[in-house]
Amino acid sequence: MKSYAARRAALMAQMQAKGGGIAIIPTAPEVMRNRDADYPYRHDSYFYYLSGFTEPEAVIVLVAGKTNQAILFCREKNLEREIWDGYRYGPEAARESFGFDVAHPVAALDTEMPRLMADAPALFYALGSDSKLDAQVQNWLQAVRMQSRAGVAAPSVVHDVHVLLNEMRLIKDADEIAIMKRAAAISAEAHRRAMQISRPGLREYHLEAELLHEFRRNGSQYPAYGSIVATGANACVLHYRASDAEIHDGDLVLIDAGCELDSYASDITRTFPANGKFTGPQQELYEIVLASQAAAVAETRPGKRFMDGHDAAVKVLAQGMLDTGLLDKNKVGSLDDVIEKGAFRQFYMHRTGHWLGMDVHDVGEYREIGATGSEKPWRQLQSGMVLTIEPGIYVRPEAGVPEKYWNIGIRIEDDAVVTENGCELITQDAPKTVAEIESVMKR
Repeated sequence: MKSYAARRAALMAQMQAKGGGIAIIPTAPEVMRNRDADYPYRHDSYFYYLSGFTEPEAVIVLVAGKTNQAILFCREKNLEREIWDGYRYGPEAARESFGFDVAHPVAALDTEMPRLMADAPALFYALGSDSKLDAQVQNWLQAVRMQSRAGVAAPSVVHDVHVLLNEMRLIKDADEIAIMKRAAAISAEAHRRAMQISRPGLREYHLEAELLHEFRRNGSQYPAYGSIVATGANACVLHYRASDAEIHDGDLVLIDAGCELDSYASDITRTFPANGKFTGPQQELYEIVLASQAAAVAETRPGKRFMDGHDAAVKVLAQGMLDTGLLDKNKVGSLDDVIEKGAFRQFYMHRTGHWLGMDVHDVGEYREIGATGSEKPWRQLQSGMVLTIEPGIYVRPEAGVPEKYWNIGIRIEDDAVVTENGCELITQDAPKTVAEIESVMKR
């Protein structure tokens, strides 16, 4: 509770620095899946970051003025609905349990908000993120403006509250990192289980089932994203979803999957041979990707820029493409030519990482804030940032590409916490070297 209250206080301090005002942060709405059945509910990350409160139909309002105030609007107690849907805190219990100054029924928003917004200099609100709330905000503003003859002023400035929160969320505290380490450990064990169960004749969804079993068995609430389980040529489809393709002897299997634990994501990719033994061409490309990841890891430390790891990985990958003949030196030129012209993108077309946190592609600017010019510099890494490191090679059948590499798709992804002196890979328990993978699968 203290960390949520501290985050609210930190946000209000930033609001005060901009002249004060009212912040409005709603949670996510429930979404119907089909008749009389909703999708599994997942709260809004910004809302949860400031509250720890997981019920739907809730709004946080922060007042930064002469005195600061944190207000929660939530559902009232309703014993009949609790029989059907489960426990509800109600405003008073929620206020006490989650450390708010005041709590009101969510139905009181239309009464309370014009009063709170009166004479507030600014709104801190993510305009356009929720069309229903946008309409409510317009109505509240209109109600305040109608009091202008009585000397009441409506907020005249709107700041995007997400911009402030993104910067806060980008640097993880010790509690957040501890949760992410546990999520990483659960996901690593799931990848190990999938390797051990894999064999020709199974289907992709069989391995997906093993992942989901291990996630839930260890206390994870959800997958952090739709699991990618791709065999053979399917591994060359970057956002492929686990389906019913049969796993054949000689295939590689690419699994990109991670669990969500207590609202924090993990994100791991491993690639392994379905029968437990890499072929020569598979191992050649695999070792190139593994070396490229090591090069990126070496560039992941405070003071380095976000893209330094990507650039290091690209250099290793591009050289490997030249050495194996994936790229014809006579056509593409030297290593510098390959990088300058982007010829490597034929086989490696994505960035080497992204921020990770409450969302699998977490919030935070990738370029320096406040920098000017047409090309802002990439952001410098700081201790407490968490990002993925995930190079790959994807070879589709194509004239001029050695046939022995066709339909090989490889990605190796780990989650890295930037530390004072470098970075810590918190997903290392998922087997990664050729020797580790073959040993685990042999057993």
